[in-house]
Amino acid sequence: MRGHAPQEEILRFALRATGAIVLAVIMFGASFAAASASDVTGHVYVNDNTAGQNTIAAFERHIDGSLRPLPGSPFAAGGAGTGTIVGSQGALQASADGRYLLAADAGSNQISVLRIAADGALSPASGSPFSSNGYEPVSIAVHGSLVYVANEGNKTTGSGSNYTGFRLNPVGRLIPIPGSTVALPSSANPGDILFNTTGANLIGVEVGTTDPSTFLIDSFVVGTNGKLTPAAGSPFAAEAAGPFGSEFSPADPTRLYVSNAHGGAGNGSVSAFTVSIAGALTSIAGSPYPDGQTAPCWVEISHDGAYLFTVNTGSTSISSYRVNADGSLSYVATTTFKSGAGIRPFDARLDQAGTNLYVVDAALDAVSGFAVSGGSLTELAGSPFALPAGATPFGIVTN
Repeated sequence: MRGHAPQEEILRFALRATGAIVLAVIMFGASFAAASASDVTGHVYVNDNTAGQNTIAAFERHIDGSLRPLPGSPFAAGGAGTGTIVGSQGALQASADGRYLLAADAGSNQISVLRIAADGALSPASGSPFSSNGYEPVSIAVHGSLVYVANEGNKTTGSGSNYTGFRLNPVGRLIPIPGSTVALPSSANPGDILFNTTGANLIGVEVGTTDPSTFLIDSFVVGTNGKLTPAAGSPFAAEAAGPFGSEFSPADPTRLYVSNAHGGAGNGSVSAFTVSIAGALTSIAGSPYPDGQTAPCWVEISHDGAYLFTVNTGSTSISSYRVNADGSLSYVATTTFKSGAGIRPFDARLDQAGTNLYVVDAALDAVSGFAVSGGSLTELAGSPFALPAGATPFGIVTN
């Protein structure tokens, strides 16, 4: 007959079993953390435009397209936001080398430059923020070390609206280019400023007022000194009311696309132009191309130049077009947001692989995400992804 094990042996067995369980839990936790870290494929940043001190929201972008707030987010930008909804394209940009973010601080007439760490965290560059050399900066264009800012201007005094140039030096300081400022009329209401892929041409879009004569597209040739020379015939008349967002084709620096936002309910469209080396704009046959939606405001083009997406703010939808060999557009489809109407979808940006499209929801204080397959969009399961409290966002960057 076998006797009972001594009490101390039972205790040792229990301790060994407990230790094994604890070790298994630790190993599982470490494996889960490692898997989560390896699942991060990049980051998404949003200009929160918060009242008082402006902030930048930062997200980890995962392999399934989902977003999770980066530890430490939101990060102080340095300048001030307006705390009110501001409509423009390009209020947040990355430097050409990917080392810095440039953020429009619309509430303090400044541009913040933030250094991007290896883990995606942000910190102010030395001397940041910098004066925007105008009033209420709303859009930023970057090519190499050259930076141009569109300042909307003071609506009360009618002053301070312009395009103005800077050099971004290697340590993140914005240095004004003397004589680079191009004054704009008080009726301009600039919505976007951008370079083509070669940096030889720069376009500025004047959204204008209710007066059709104010619906304009400014075109410039960029000199080696960074200064702008207006193209002959600039500014060019837009093809429809309220030219707004714009994009050069990543595949062809002579192709320009501009959304027309103010045509009224169900009357939105996108215009297509060729831009000569001298900056002249010529409409592509069939332009503008309707999408049957309201207020197409923001434009993004696939990295291969094959598809164009325009965010219809008034319809709470995104329209897709196929870009044809001659630069013309063929309408493909329209995808609605599952959040419902009234979320005010704004600026949009594709990730580096071109497999996900992220859109700032200005009224919802969130970011919606869509899986991209050619010209088809499917909203991600976890979308929309919440922004920090108090955000009135405009501008988005992915890396």
